Amino acid sequence: MGRGRAKAKQTKVARQLKYHTPDMDLESLQRELAGQAPSRGWDDRDEAEDPYADYANWDNRR
Repeated sequence: MGRGRAKAKQTKVARQLKYHTPDMDLESLQRELAGQAPSRGWDDRDEAEDPYADYANWDNRR
């Protein structure tokens, strides 16, 4: 009995994906394709900012 709503939702999502183009960051795409490092994001953090950095070598401390 509930299949109608689920199918309608899937149809709606599929239609949105087909006809609506999401916003794209073309500059970021160009940097990625050129092989340049990203200018922002979690990769830019130092190890000191990583809360799990102390646990990275826990098994080598013996």
